[in-house]
Amino acid sequence: MTRLASATVCAVTDGTGLGDGTAQHHANAHLGFGIDIGGSGMKAAVVDLDSGELLSERQRISTPHPATPEAMADVVRRLVEHDGWTRPLGVAFPAVVDHGVVHSAANIDKSWVGVDADTVFSNACGLDVSMVNDADAAGVAEMRYGAGKGVRGVVIMLTFGTGIGSGLFTDGVLVPNTELGHLELDGHDAETVAAASVREREGIGWKEWASRVQHYLRHVEMLFSPDLFIVGGGASKAHAKWLPRIDIETEIVPAVMQNSAGIVGAALMARPTAT
Repeated sequence: MTRLASATVCAVTDGTGLGDGTAQHHANAHLGFGIDIGGSGMKAAVVDLDSGELLSERQRISTPHPATPEAMADVVRRLVEHDGWTRPLGVAFPAVVDHGVVHSAANIDKSWVGVDADTVFSNACGLDVSMVNDADAAGVAEMRYGAGKGVRGVVIMLTFGTGIGSGLFTDGVLVPNTELGHLELDGHDAETVAAASVREREGIGWKEWASRVQHYLRHVEMLFSPDLFIVGGGASKAHAKWLPRIDIETEIVPAVMQNSAGIVGAALMARPTAT
């Protein structure tokens, strides 16, 4: 999209996209900047796009409540200003995002539906912003640097947290906004019975929850015949407690990018041109 000439530039740059001396240590790195928006926190960092490593300390600001466009745009501006970033950036967002426009609001404020988030966030910080669904962003990071690196065929990334997010790839190419967490399962929205938050809310053990996840995964298997499942989100941190209990036909592995996946994937989706 076209840079907004009337907007205020966030920081003075030294030519690398960073406004402070930390950039001098990574002058030869191909840098990007990503923001990962979640229900409780908005996180950001500078990323080495060649390695997938974070080059700045991960900054976190609590997600405002209500999480309206105006309130969240202010947090995006603050995150960008903190690292003195002055080039295009990516934002991972917990909704269906089509060409920058938000089309769902399952876990965000309803006022977002129909909003051009690209423009809202670009206006806030004076930089070109590229929006991407948060699970898609995590999947992009895993496919480039993590558990899906070099894997051909159909790969499905599933994030088990507050809900169930999904990223679908065929030969490494993203099919965006799949929202497989909202598949109907036994008459219910799948994430209402198999999300990680459900285990905590209902107080069930890992064994019972794993059986629900297995039932859900077999349904996804039947529909998509994937070559690999990658599981991420909060539940992946405790994968040893439940993943060995899953008995399905498809190979299934835990994500390896952990908390940086959304940030890194968002930065990749807005890979800046060299300056």
